[in-house]
Amino acid sequence: MSSVKSYAAVDLGASSGRVMVGRVGPDSLELTEVNRFPNRPVRVPEGLRWDVLSLYAGVLDGLKAAGQVDSVGIDSWAVDYGLLDADGALLGNPVHYRDSRTDQIAEKVWATVPAGELYAATGLQYAPFNTLYQLTAARDSAQLTQARRLLLIPDLLTYWLTGEQGTELTNASTTQLIDPRTRDWAHGVAERLGIDLGLFAPLRRPGDAAGVLRPEVLEETGLAGPVPVTAVGSHDTASAVAAVPADGERFAYICTGTWSLAGLELDAPVLTEESRAANFTNELGLDGTVRYLRNIMGLWLLQECVRAWGEPDLGTLLLDAAKVPALRSVVDAGDAAFLAPGRMPERIAGACRDSGQPVPVTPAEITRCILDSLALAHRKAVTDAQRLAGQSADVVHIVGGGTRNALLCQLTADACGLPVVAGPTEAAALGNVLVQARAHGLVGDLAGMRRLLTRTQPLTRYEPRGGTQRWQAAQARLARG
Repeated sequence: MSSVKSYAAVDLGASSGRVMVGRVGPDSLELTEVNRFPNRPVRVPEGLRWDVLSLYAGVLDGLKAAGQVDSVGIDSWAVDYGLLDADGALLGNPVHYRDSRTDQIAEKVWATVPAGELYAATGLQYAPFNTLYQLTAARDSAQLTQARRLLLIPDLLTYWLTGEQGTELTNASTTQLIDPRTRDWAHGVAERLGIDLGLFAPLRRPGDAAGVLRPEVLEETGLAGPVPVTAVGSHDTASAVAAVPADGERFAYICTGTWSLAGLELDAPVLTEESRAANFTNELGLDGTVRYLRNIMGLWLLQECVRAWGEPDLGTLLLDAAKVPALRSVVDAGDAAFLAPGRMPERIAGACRDSGQPVPVTPAEITRCILDSLALAHRKAVTDAQRLAGQSADVVHIVGGGTRNALLCQLTADACGLPVVAGPTEAAALGNVLVQARAHGLVGDLAGMRRLLTRTQPLTRYEPRGGTQRWQAAQARLARG
């Protein structure tokens, strides 16, 4: 029997999806992309929707291209879901988290469960698109009235692959309906808000069996059955944090991509009022861990600008941005004003103008403003997390797409005053693969997974340059508005 096994990791991001094949052995870990496909939301008369059938087709095409594998796992972005009727059929395309239906919904929720009580019970930072607010907004809709099952996006695709329904815990913890202390549903919150937890399938943990590919899926993909599907950390950030190549030291992490998720890995949630006021969230990770983090707008700001500029060469743009004076102008990278798509360069320039700062005009100036602002947001999140959790960090690990952006990595090291270790880039897919491998006895505990990553994945270290005084000054300037 071969000591090397192959695992298909379906990793769905907010702008694209990919199917990767990981080959795992006792001292080897290789990842190959076999299919990448766009994830384009569609605006229809009723609002912004995900084209989930196109995503599923991309998954099937990827599994066909993958060849024979020992298991399949799926991770994706959080909070969004599909509704099924009594026959198990999908009731319309899932609503996109950037849809406007949750505008002003939070106030209605807080009138029943005050914000402080909600945080003490669920530990989740306020975000207008949390599943709890989406369900409140949909309360009287025809679809929710007809629904007999709610499946989060990875669980929906798993259901289509296997015919079996479940709710994976790390993703469920983003709904604002999970108690992070018990790692079970927050029954009191749901009852007070009239949310039927019976809509959710039973909870699964990372590593649990999630079924086998249906005969029809085997026929379409050309795979020989049985092929098991394994529950992984199905929230992509949970998988990405599992793939942080830390060697036991106290560390902070930043998962970069469309969003930046910056914080610490803890053994228990932080549910204080001060933590709530600082907008930190307590999401669940592998092996009883808590992902204590702040959600920052991330490279979405740059992605939207690049789109508005007609897709210029990113490498050239970053070289030009590196020549722009540092911290000339900064914006609040967590400001909800930047959440919606469209006209991002104008909005960033307007925010600088409104705050009395020099207005960036050229693409290089706007790019530098974005990257300085993200580094500043990373600094604040890492600093605040250590203070609120009472846990120090000696290094910052950056994983995800932002590892390709050397300027952002260096600026983050400068801003935090800590070494930055960048890599791996495909952290979510690697975490996905390693949870499958662990479920099949090929790797050990979380620490063992991370040791394997450290030995096998290319990592780049950035040392901080100079002191952090100018970053402190910029942070104070931003706080004054």
